[in-house]
Amino acid sequence: MSVLVWVEHDNKELKDATLAAVTAGTKLGDVVALVAGKGAQGVADAAAKIAGVSKVLLADDAAYEHALAENVAPLVVELMAGHDAFVAPATSSAKNIAPRVAALLDVAQISEILSVESADTFTRPIYAGNAIATVQSADAKKVITVRGTAFEKAAKDGGSASVEAVSGKGDAGLSSFVGAEIAKSERPELTSAKIIVSGGRALQNSENFHTIIEPLADKLGAGVGASRAAVDAGYVPNDYQVGQTGKIVAPEVYIAIGISGAIQHLAGMKDSKTIIAINKDEDAPIFQVADIGLVGDLFKVVPELTGKL
Repeated sequence: MSVLVWVEHDNKELKDATLAAVTAGTKLGDVVALVAGKGAQGVADAAAKIAGVSKVLLADDAAYEHALAENVAPLVVELMAGHDAFVAPATSSAKNIAPRVAALLDVAQISEILSVESADTFTRPIYAGNAIATVQSADAKKVITVRGTAFEKAAKDGGSASVEAVSGKGDAGLSSFVGAEIAKSERPELTSAKIIVSGGRALQNSENFHTIIEPLADKLGAGVGASRAAVDAGYVPNDYQVGQTGKIVAPEVYIAIGISGAIQHLAGMKDSKTIIAINKDEDAPIFQVADIGLVGDLFKVVPELTGKL
């Protein structure tokens, strides 16, 4: 079985989300990595070193510079003539591309798989992760997205794949890149951070979020997250959101401060290795999944904890 794996990148560096997709792909068959971008030779070379990748296809064209789904999907569909499955990480970019690929191939997409049971059978979460469905696909071509927290990351070194240039139809003329507003931070990105400190609506305002959550995160070298309630209230930007409609994370340590533990939030972080919850409500649902729980006033507890680190 030949598997085409979408490589997530910014034309300069390969993103870690790709590594989990490669691992999932190797469970299906022979992995061929697809790098579509502009001036992305360095990314292709990095992809060639990933353990488990047998070949890298490089589509270097201005049409693919910003991974516009309307341009990338036809390229993938052309390449799928020689592959049995298209596997992509469940990132914002790939979630935009994969459904279009599935539609053009006239197959059903299998979203955010947690495991590969066989060549046609997979598990995936439903009901905000409260149930796991086993899905079997009879489609000749499989289109699959992978939940990155469910698979080990493939080693970045150890492979020696060849790099082959490919071309597609280029610009489909259906969309154009206008601009991107990208938040820059010296802290680790949420999906790759080993420690995450998250705050909820109980912080009351943006100033409290910055003066209470961020100093603790800085002391721990952690990423900063937030519940949807905190994001909706305007305390922090959207890219901080952890949860079913935000980012799915599974760090070594997840510290939830002033977060009650709504089911949508739990769906995004309950796979964390160690969960620490701080909340003044001893009946808060977050304590049901926490490994360590502290009932107390976050405005007193957290500064004290930060001061002792």
